[in-house]
Amino acid sequence: MREPLSVVVTTFDNAATLGACLASVAFADDIVVLDSGSSDATRDIAIQHGARVEVQPFAGYSAQKQAAIDRARHRWVLLLDSDEALTTTAAEHIRRVLEAPDAAGYVLLRREWVFWRWQPDRARLNHYVRLFDRTRARMSGHEVHESVVVDGPVHRLDAIIDHYGERDIEGRVDKANRYSSLQVRDRHTRVPRFLRLRMVFYPAIAFARYYFWRGHWRGGWAGFVAARVHAFYAFLKYAKLYELRHSGGERHRRPFETERRDE
Repeated sequence: MREPLSVVVTTFDNAATLGACLASVAFADDIVVLDSGSSDATRDIAIQHGARVEVQPFAGYSAQKQAAIDRARHRWVLLLDSDEALTTTAAEHIRRVLEAPDAAGYVLLRREWVFWRWQPDRARLNHYVRLFDRTRARMSGHEVHESVVVDGPVHRLDAIIDHYGERDIEGRVDKANRYSSLQVRDRHTRVPRFLRLRMVFYPAIAFARYYFWRGHWRGGWAGFVAARVHAFYAFLKYAKLYELRHSGGERHRRPFETERRDE
């Protein structure tokens, strides 16, 4: 016997990837899909995979995911994005750990699809808390790069999530532009010092960290392009904060548009 598991997924026009996502968690006892108004086949696909589908206007990445978590029937929750899927090995690891959980949350690894290939095997994998006891966890509340905050011990699980993400350079650049704007909204009340120096030097640091330290140089030109886009994202964060400071701050800036997207 194991602890029953709820899987929660937030969606918006994710018909292209949702089927693979839900098929990978068919072993779950409860699947919740919280949709923010899809106009494609997203909700039909969710129903075909036995998910409970509910609709709520998009409230921001963190708040939307928290709303999905709150709808789970069971104490233990696996949080996935609609463009992610568990590997067969990951599903087995999760089933096994839920037989006798020894932590309040578990970190899973994520393998990235980079434009036209998977990231190289020896490149550093991103890692996030995705499996957790929802009575001891909550979303962080950040506008972007939201995360699960756990009250209690967190262990690492050798389980890999495949993340399909942006399929081309245009999509990745669009995401960098959108996320950098959201980060300004997160940080405009605490603007860091030395913004001009950060604009000049930090993109190079971000490129080196991504390309060399995280090992994406092993991914050939796909890794190089991804590192360049990552450096551009680092530049945009500080450039937009600088623009905000010199345009009169909150009163004079244009309001940010609210995106209804699942990432």
